[in-house]
Amino acid sequence: MPTFDAPDQTRLAYHRNGSGGAQPLVCVPGGPMMRSAYLGDLGGLGARQELVLLDLRGTGDSERPADLAGFRVDRQAQDIEALRVALGLERVDLLGHSAAGDLVLAYAARYRERVRSLVLVCARARTAGIDFPVERRREALELRRDEPWYEDIRPAFERAVSGKADDADFDLLDRLNYGRWDEAAQQHAAACAQWWNEEAAAAYLAPGAFDGADAARAVLAGLDAPVLVLSGALDGSPRPDSAAEVADLFPRGEHVVQAGAAHNPWVDGPEEFVRTVTGFLARVER
Repeated sequence: MPTFDAPDQTRLAYHRNGSGGAQPLVCVPGGPMMRSAYLGDLGGLGARQELVLLDLRGTGDSERPADLAGFRVDRQAQDIEALRVALGLERVDLLGHSAAGDLVLAYAARYRERVRSLVLVCARARTAGIDFPVERRREALELRRDEPWYEDIRPAFERAVSGKADDADFDLLDRLNYGRWDEAAQQHAAACAQWWNEEAAAAYLAPGAFDGADAARAVLAGLDAPVLVLSGALDGSPRPDSAAEVADLFPRGEHVVQAGAAHNPWVDGPEEFVRTVTGFLARVER
C-alpha cells in the first residue's frame, strides 16, 4: 500500500486499481470523509482506466491528523497537491464524488495550473457558492412515488429534515441514493455505513470552510481544463438542473445526466457510467 506525507506530516495512503489511460485518474471519496473503498472500481472503470483512490486523512489506511482542524475541507486541498507530487504528475485528472466535489473544487481554485481535467460525480459545489437546498431533495423523493417503500420513506425524510430521525430512518433513506434497491445497491449501502467517519465529517464542514466562495468561483471561471459534471436523473443532491449550473461555472464544462441513476451512478448503471467517463477522458488525452 503506497503512502506519502501531507504538509503537516500526516501519513496518507492511496490504493491503485486497474490500468489504462495516459495517466491515472485520482479519485477523491465523498461522504464526507468516507474511506475510498466504497468507490470500488467505479463500476468497472478500473478495467479501462488506472484509478488512484485516496484515503482522506483519518479514514481507511491514512493517519489521523494531530489537529482536528486539519480535517476542514479547504485545508485538505494541500493533501491532493502532495499526492500529485508523490505520483510525479505535472498535471492531475481528478474525480470527486458527492461531498468530495467541495474538496476537488477547493484544489482546482488553489492549484489551477495543476489541473488537467475534472470529473464531478453527483458532486457538491459549496466551495463555489452553490448549494442544493432540501426542497430539491423533496422533489427527488416525489419521483419515487411508485416505489413500494415510498410511504415508509416519506415520514422518515421529514423526520430527517427536522433533525428527529433515528438510525432506522437513515437506513430507509439509503434507498434514495440508488436508482434500484436491488442486491448491488443493498450491499453497497451496507458497506458505506461501515466506512463513514462521523467526527471527521463534522470537522470537514467546520465554520470558515466556504468563506472564500466568491474568490474561488472567480478562479474556477478561468479554469482552462475540461470538466465533466455527471448527475443522476433521480438524485436530489444535486438535481440535474443544479448540476448543469455547476457545469456552467467552467469555460469547458459539460453536463451529462445518467438516466435511471441516483447518487451512486456507477452502481445503478455501471456500463453507462464507464462509457461516459472513459469517453470524456479519451477526449482529454487527444
